[in-house]
Amino acid sequence: MKTIRELDSITVDQIAAGEVVEKPLGAVKELVENAIDAGARHITVEITDGGIRMIRVTDDGEGIAPDQVRRAFYRHATSKITSIGDLLTLSSLGFRGEALSSIAAVSRVEMITKTAEEITGIRYLVEGGSETLYEEIGAPEGTTIVVRDLFYNTPARSKFLRKPQTEGSYIAECMEAFALSRPDIAFRFISGGVDRFHTSGNGDLKENIYRIYGRDIAAQIQPVSAASGNLRITGYIGNPSINRGSRAFERFFVNGRQIKDRFLSMALEEGYREYVMQHKFPFAVLLLELPSDEVDVNVHPAKLEVRFQNSFAVSSFVTETVRQVLHSHEMIPDALLDEKEEHAEGFSFAEDNAAERYGNAPEAEPFEKILLQNAPKSVQIEGDPQENPASLLAYGLKESPVEMSDRAAFEQERNGQLRILSEEKRKQYRILGQVFETYWLIESDDDLLMMDQHAAHEKVNYERMMKAWHDKAILSQLIDPPALIELSAREADLLKNYMEYFLNLGFEIESFGEKEILLRGVPLDLYGAADEKEFFRAILDEMTEDTSLSRDPETVTSKIAGMACKASVKGNTRMTFEEIEALLDELLTLDNPYHCPHGRPTIITMSKYELDKRFHRVVG
Repeated sequence: MKTIRELDSITVDQIAAGEVVEKPLGAVKELVENAIDAGARHITVEITDGGIRMIRVTDDGEGIAPDQVRRAFYRHATSKITSIGDLLTLSSLGFRGEALSSIAAVSRVEMITKTAEEITGIRYLVEGGSETLYEEIGAPEGTTIVVRDLFYNTPARSKFLRKPQTEGSYIAECMEAFALSRPDIAFRFISGGVDRFHTSGNGDLKENIYRIYGRDIAAQIQPVSAASGNLRITGYIGNPSINRGSRAFERFFVNGRQIKDRFLSMALEEGYREYVMQHKFPFAVLLLELPSDEVDVNVHPAKLEVRFQNSFAVSSFVTETVRQVLHSHEMIPDALLDEKEEHAEGFSFAEDNAAERYGNAPEAEPFEKILLQNAPKSVQIEGDPQENPASLLAYGLKESPVEMSDRAAFEQERNGQLRILSEEKRKQYRILGQVFETYWLIESDDDLLMMDQHAAHEKVNYERMMKAWHDKAILSQLIDPPALIELSAREADLLKNYMEYFLNLGFEIESFGEKEILLRGVPLDLYGAADEKEFFRAILDEMTEDTSLSRDPETVTSKIAGMACKASVKGNTRMTFEEIEALLDELLTLDNPYHCPHGRPTIITMSKYELDKRFHRVVG
């Protein structure tokens, strides 16, 4: 019979470390969260070899009292909760008492800390969980923790680490998240002796987006600010034109904590449904604030997921807020956007040249000068960036956030007073003609508009159908003879489940055997526009592939209407000036004339100024 024995404390600590610190990222995240909870206004993180060889986190927070330093490394010791009930109202980012203990169990840790009340600080060394030094030392207020040789005594765990370059990229992403969630804190991130980024801590989220994602993204975002009861949402969302092929650019923060939440992603994407093509995803940095007792942050080991007390209310609020922001701005893509996006797309951590991307970081803060002896030298920035925007040029930024705001305000004023796509502006349009039998060129003051006739016609038909459905005024046109359609078992089940939605939109369908139907009628606006049998089958095909389809009436009806509009006039079809005049007039009556039901733009624009630049008539 095997003997049951109690494990020694070192083994227990090493096992616990695996739950908290699976990779260098885990150590960085825990230490930075502790710095934030300590009230730090400046936090610097430096790593070597992706954090495997060295992690240094320096902050100017409140520090740790001398008699508390050893206790901070005890298992389950914390200053953030006193009982299990505190977990329900937790407002700090972290509470795990085993964080420092676990990190120290699998590395060599050095802590230098000082409180404002003490004359001297404490230097404390722990190696593999065992104390090796405790001494007084001169130090500035705050705390520096250096973690060296992570997993040096647990080779079984270290062999699962990825290349330093990959581990470093995880930490870079985490530091970006901290900077986005707390623009009021100055963050500095150094990797391999190179400044990756530095934020000013002036509270300007747009400036931090600029520093992290670059100029072209920052110039294509819209502010978000809304409240409903105890729920508040702030941040920025991207114009539909800067969509991406993955959800990597969707960032959500709940009470200052970055989370990954499927329902929030779905809510965001639902708000963009009319603006972004299928399988494309928007850019967003959204910060949600709500009472801590209305959200559970302890449902995921790494605290990346949360559980809302009322998920439906939160999701609905996010969707409606996003919709309203998008609806309030004129979303016409720039014809030159793709060229700009070559520089705006995400970057590889290994290949990114931080000096080119951000310029040199400002000189270290006073508390860093003592503790970051190995930090690279850099230029001195004079004055506060908020008060002296020109000082931002020293960071390598070609345009300051203030200048960006001025330019955005100018664009908003120009479009807001008299939108390019408006019935008032329509009087000034001059239709130049059709190119490639697909696109129409339209001159409007100092703008050249290019309209996709298929996307525009599709949007008009879609809006007609949805309006008629809302007004209960759907009209059908009978097909003579009816179209006989044979269905697969999957298609037959799907049609049975959603039959009422098809009927409500003006389709007339009759069963004809087990797997066959007779299509007797279609919505009036689509009659004769294409082969009715083919576009009905296309609707079923698309719905069969869409695993996210719900039984929400608005969602299903919108989906069917969007698919039905494939019957609209296609590209490579010659249209007359009279037809395009009528289409343009109807397009301008819509609430959202900028995108077809699938998110493709109906119109893109190029300004006279851009043309002049291309022909070198102006320099800039």
